[in-house]
Amino acid sequence: MPDGILVFIEQRGGQIKPQSLQALTQGRALAAELGGQLAALAVGSGLGAPAEELKAYGPAKIYLADSPDLADYRNRSYAQAVVKAMAELDARLVLFSATAMGKDLAPLCAALAHCGLCSDVTAIAADGSALRVRKPIYAGKCFADYRSRSYPLMLSLRPNVFAATPVDEPGDPELVELAVEMSGADPGSVQLVAAEEGELDVAEATIVVSGGRGIKGPENYALIRELADALGAAVGASRATVDAGWIDHKHQVGQTGKTVSPDLYIAIGISGAIQHLAGMSSSKTIVAVNKDADAPLFQHCDFGIVGDLFQVVPEVARLIRDSRS
Repeated sequence: MPDGILVFIEQRGGQIKPQSLQALTQGRALAAELGGQLAALAVGSGLGAPAEELKAYGPAKIYLADSPDLADYRNRSYAQAVVKAMAELDARLVLFSATAMGKDLAPLCAALAHCGLCSDVTAIAADGSALRVRKPIYAGKCFADYRSRSYPLMLSLRPNVFAATPVDEPGDPELVELAVEMSGADPGSVQLVAAEEGELDVAEATIVVSGGRGIKGPENYALIRELADALGAAVGASRATVDAGWIDHKHQVGQTGKTVSPDLYIAIGISGAIQHLAGMSSSKTIVAVNKDADAPLFQHCDFGIVGDLFQVVPEVARLIRDSRS
């Protein structure tokens, strides 16, 4: 039976995505429980710096598919690298982070490798030679537990649910160059388009500041951005503000938007409809600001401020900036 554990490492411009280090840490824990060799796979161009950073997280082997042709994400070429590394390692498990890239790449890899995939996983535990996983279903209203004894298996892990922890004493993993055949331009291949410079993706950010209908108009998103800038946070939105055309859909958090699990979620002028809660209820700490003391979100937050957001938000942003000056 295959026994290796392979973790796909997402990197952009030589910078490893923190969510991939979370997946690698979880892969290390599974390797300790299930046995087998832990390996990381990085695909791209100029991977020397990422390879050095990966050593701190305990892989026994690091596969590098390093080529200028792979500098930009192309799902079919990247999937070839995953399937090839998977075969060379004889992997029983392949882990991805459920980022935009992971959500696109993992299903394609599973199809090419003829194996199962469980996506958006929030908990994993070994059960003898089997594996138990948990994932949200019905837009986060409940959870489903699965037990698998069939390998190989692929999992994509919800960002920011698992911790990224380096080992106490980094080893000296084997570096393996992985050649990927490039078949030229592929019109059916998916590419990722970078967001505006400096803009964080709400699905991957550790802090999210979201605005709702209570901000009263698109011009007042400047208040949300001011607080987000002070905190180094991503800007989120409720469906009501997106439907009103106040902000682009890529910022929407909720059942019909993006699911987030940040360390801190600040909801400003958001009542807390069930559709919005479905997208952010797994946040580690939730803060609500609303002038309506009966807003449903106050039943789900850790800290609540009943007050005028137009007074509260600028003052909080000022206090944060002053504390850092």
